[in-house]
Amino acid sequence: MSNDVAHKSWWQIFEVVFGTPFLVAIALQLVVPISLPHGFITPARIVAGAVLIVVGIRLVVLARREFARYGQPTDPGLPTSQVISTGVFAISRNPLYLGGVLFLAGISLAFNALWVFIILIPSMVACHYILIAPEERYLVAKFGEQYRMYAATVYRWIGRK
Repeated sequence: MSNDVAHKSWWQIFEVVFGTPFLVAIALQLVVPISLPHGFITPARIVAGAVLIVVGIRLVVLARREFARYGQPTDPGLPTSQVISTGVFAISRNPLYLGGVLFLAGISLAFNALWVFIILIPSMVACHYILIAPEERYLVAKFGEQYRMYAATVYRWIGRK
């Protein structure tokens, strides 16, 4: 693997940082189930979960399209040649991670699997240290002021400053 990449280890990917804990959460949900009470909020919970799932998928699709538009890899183990700040990247520096988090939060709500939501929180912390921080260091080292200006105007997760 090249030195000109954000991640140098095979496990420094979304699928490991979020996928492995997600599988643990599913196992915990089967062995020690915890859920929100059933009743009149159930339809609202299911709809909210479905909306989060759709929004999450949409963010991932739009981010991947933007990467493709600029001919950039989505794999942080491959080098990138430019900062993308258009499309969904104009509102999130990490729309792929944000989309994945919204998708998993939606799964948690739609299927009333609170372990998924509980384990999502430490996964987001791990995402910061294992995925986002190395990517940001790489982008600052590679693009300098261009990336700093982008980071100064767009929040890491969502929104413009």
